[in-house]
Amino acid sequence: MLAPIPNYLSTGELAQRQAAIFAALGDETRLSIVTKLSVGRPYSIAKLTEGTPLTRQAVTKHLRVLEGAGIVRSIRLGRESLFALDPAPFAEMKEYLDFVSTQWDNALSRLKAFVEAPEAGR
Repeated sequence: MLAPIPNYLSTGELAQRQAAIFAALGDETRLSIVTKLSVGRPYSIAKLTEGTPLTRQAVTKHLRVLEGAGIVRSIRLGRESLFALDPAPFAEMKEYLDFVSTQWDNALSRLKAFVEAPEAGR
């Protein structure tokens, strides 16, 4: 028997937000930026560009996508913008992935039980 989809996973708005997060993280450059920001402190565009072949404009473009998905937030410090990771969407995505993982585990358990069942029951 399939577990019902929890209400928090079935809303259209939430599904759109989750799709935006997965899409934003689906790019290796953006994933690299998220990894840099995961240390827990804000970085400037110059610092995020350092040691990469990317231009500041390219990093800015990627940061805007991450910001639009709610993964990154910008902090204005004088004339400079700093970018920090927002951990809340990751907790939400973990909850979603845990739900999907449980569904797959249940489906595989049912398949295993079916395959291993004595043939007399079929």
